[in-house]
Order: sequence, then structure tokens, then C-alpha cells
Amino acid sequence: MPRLSIAECEQLARRALEASGAAAGPSGSTARALVAAEADGQTGHGLGRIPSYAAQVMAGKVDGHAQPSLRRLRTGALRIDAAGGFAYPALDLAVHALPAMARECGIAVAAIFRSHHIGAAGYTAERLAREGCVAFVCSNTPRAMAFAGGVRPMMGTNPIAFAAPMCDRAPLVIDMALSQVARSRIVAAQKAGESIPVGWALDSAGNPTTDPAAALAGSLAPAGGVKGAALALIVEILCGAVADGHFGWEASSFLDDKGPSPGVGQLLLVIDAEPLSAGNFTARMDQLICALSSEEGVRIPGDRRLTSRARAESTGIEISGPLHATLTELAERPGGPQ
Repeated sequence: MPRLSIAECEQLARRALEASGAAAGPSGSTARALVAAEADGQTGHGLGRIPSYAAQVMAGKVDGHAQPSLRRLRTGALRIDAAGGFAYPALDLAVHALPAMARECGIAVAAIFRSHHIGAAGYTAERLAREGCVAFVCSNTPRAMAFAGGVRPMMGTNPIAFAAPMCDRAPLVIDMALSQVARSRIVAAQKAGESIPVGWALDSAGNPTTDPAAALAGSLAPAGGVKGAALALIVEILCGAVADGHFGWEASSFLDDKGPSPGVGQLLLVIDAEPLSAGNFTARMDQLICALSSEEGVRIPGDRRLTSRARAESTGIEISGPLHATLTELAERPGGPQ
């Protein structure tokens, strides 16, 4: 399989998006985020997204030239219009503005609307933590899960991410979707002719199923049962009602080029923790990490991603032959950048 450096991956991803009709700015922002996810081992949010992103730009489902705009509504509150483009340029605006606002106010929030796939939410949360902020980031997504007690897919898998800065190590990052598993794992089981474990999904009647076809016609099971469904509902409120994005059942798919822009929402909340902790935040976090590290078998959240990232920085990123061929073909499309 081909092995490319991080810089080479970013260049290939950017060229593929630009050749599909996206402008240089959005292409660069999107390429950086997707390659960062790939380097961290989060391949579901990595380079494999490029073909569907490119198709959506060509179909007009994503505005590849969209420029997000920002309005400061209050001293600590931003409203950002992603303008039907990729989410990453809008997220970049928020990451650039929020830390200074949090230092001024103690806490700051950004609501993003008319947006698209957030990718690895931890990527955004970590960048805010590297600016010294405690960060919470969430996004709603197209429908995949039912409300608690329901059977129809209405809510998205609705990822949430949390990051806290550390003194002598990378930020602690917690990043998770609120479904039991990603839909891609069920699709993979169906293609392989395999059953899925009980607890992954429900059929269209709301019953647990091991049949991937029935699962895809039904809904994903929330992580943690009713509690996970309640958390997903909270994200729908924050991103669909507070940020004024489309609710999960109103949003078109992130995966194909059919229909209008998904138009989902994102919400980013940042806290300047040192003043609130009377200057004790860093020391308390050190104590927390020591406690986590004191017992054999306990893993600090995010450490697996850091290991994968260090390997990618050292030896590059291995890409499957078919995906590399597809990306190269997109990048070399006539009329694209050379």
C-alpha cells in the first residue's frame, strides 16, 4: 500500500477537492482536518471521506466556495454561518476567536449553523485546549437513532468531544458518538455477509437485530440505552434549536450527493479554567492524570490517538491502493490544480 507523509496527504486531499470545484481556502481547511483524523487512526473521518465530499461539491450539495461569516452577539457569544459549505472553515473561525473571548469573559460560546460534517470533533476540541481552554464541542448529524421509546430514526449519532489542557503533555481529549457503533461497521458486516452483535441496532419495529440489512432499515442503538438517547436529544437541542441548524430528521445525508445541504449545527463552549479554579487548575489536572496512571490497565483518553499520530509523523500514513488511486484520479481531473 502507498505510504505518504502528512504533508503529501494534505496536498493530495486538497488537490482532489480543488479539482472537484472547491476553492483553495475551504479545500485546505478540509484537507488538514481529514488528514489529522487519518493520522490519529480515525479513518472513518479521514481520507476516505474525500470521494463523497468531492461528489457533493460537484453536485452543488456543498458550496465549495462558501466563506463562513461571524457575528459577535454578546461579549462571550458568537454566531457563525457556515453558508452551506464544509464545516471546517467555520470551525476554524470559532477556534481562532473563542480563546481570547474566554480569557475576557471566563466563558465563551459559538453556535454554527448551515453546516456540514464536523469530522473528528476531538480535532476541534484539542485545538481549543492547546490555547489553554477547557472545551466542549458537539454537532448533530442526519437521522440514525430513534427517540427513547420510539422506532423511527430521528436523531443523529450526534458526536460530543471534550478537551482539557495539560502542563507537560498533550491535552486530554474525549471524543465519542452517541450511538453504540458507527453505521459504517454495520455496512461492512452486510458487505461481508456477517451478522452483527445484539445491541448494535434495532429493526424497523424497534426490536434488537443481528441482521445488518434489518439494522440498516431500522435504527442504530444509542450508547448506554435510554441515557445515550437522552444525551443525543440534548445535542439535538444545542445544535438544532440553540444553534438553529437542521434537526437530524431534517438533514440530508453526509454520505451522498443527493438533496440540499445537510445544514446541521455545531456548538462550541470554552472555559478559561485557571481563574475559576483560583489558579489551581493545572495542578489539579496533574493530580487527576497521576490518579488515572496509578492503576495498571487504566488508559488515559486520547492516548491511542497520540500514539497513532506520532507514528504518522515519523513514518507517514499508509493508504489503501484503491483509495490512493481514487484520490489521485480526482486530483488529476482535467482543469484541476497541477
